[in-house]
Amino acid sequence: MKLLDGRVASAHLIQELQTKVQELKAAGKRPPHLAAILVGNNGASETYVASKIRRCADIGYESTLVRYLETVSEVELLNRIEAINQDPAIDGLIVQLPLPAHINPDLVTMAIAPGKDVDGFHPQNLGAVAKGLPGFIAATPLGVLRLLEFYNIETAGKHAVVVGRSQIVGLPMAILLQRARRTGNATVTLCHSHTQNLAAITGQADILVAALGRPGYITADMVKEGAVVVDVGLTRLEDASKKSGFRLAGDADFNTVAPKCSYITPVPGGVGPMTICGLLENTYKAYEGKP
Repeated sequence: MKLLDGRVASAHLIQELQTKVQELKAAGKRPPHLAAILVGNNGASETYVASKIRRCADIGYESTLVRYLETVSEVELLNRIEAINQDPAIDGLIVQLPLPAHINPDLVTMAIAPGKDVDGFHPQNLGAVAKGLPGFIAATPLGVLRLLEFYNIETAGKHAVVVGRSQIVGLPMAILLQRARRTGNATVTLCHSHTQNLAAITGQADILVAALGRPGYITADMVKEGAVVVDVGLTRLEDASKKSGFRLAGDADFNTVAPKCSYITPVPGGVGPMTICGLLENTYKAYEGKP
């Protein structure tokens, strides 16, 4: 068993982006600029946004963090999004999810200009990816592609099973793996909560992508010997033995699943760092105007 180590792969991709930014600055050009909007004080969201802003600084991007109290009105939030849409000095915009219950996340997603939608959530970008047209790929699936590429995981002709059908991970991941591209040409099965005989299907997978958000759901009996397992799940579980009071768990029961795998992502340190790389790659493309 070998690890698909997102920290190693992301360091390589970050270095590539750093070089590009240095070249821009040497030519007297401004660097890419990412804006992030954070509503409320959700602990996980605070951590995710802080990592993204920190990575921007590491690469040399400009960044702007806009914070709102949980009581911010939907109208005020949408007005700020439109102001950023119109700002030529900002290339990419993300609104960290989840949002408070009184704010419609679909309205927020659709309010972001598709050309600045570096999270890849806008229907126009999802549709473009499905059609094989230029568009921003959702950050997590893009990060998974880059991880598979970095470790030279062969996907052509393989049976890939994606468990989870969310529009930000599972669905675009299934679309990407079957495309006629370098990391594609797989035969893809997309499973979800209503799939019958799930273990029989996942047990056929050469490449298994778990994106359910249910810690430990994928067990050893659901995985074929020698499979590649990409664990997208990231759930906080209370753990009094930890200084933070919690630990992070993936969708796969790592200790029992890993011995059966040829490759597997750790949690944390697998897909997480690659998601941020996907976001930053999209931000550079937005800067260039070439999704």
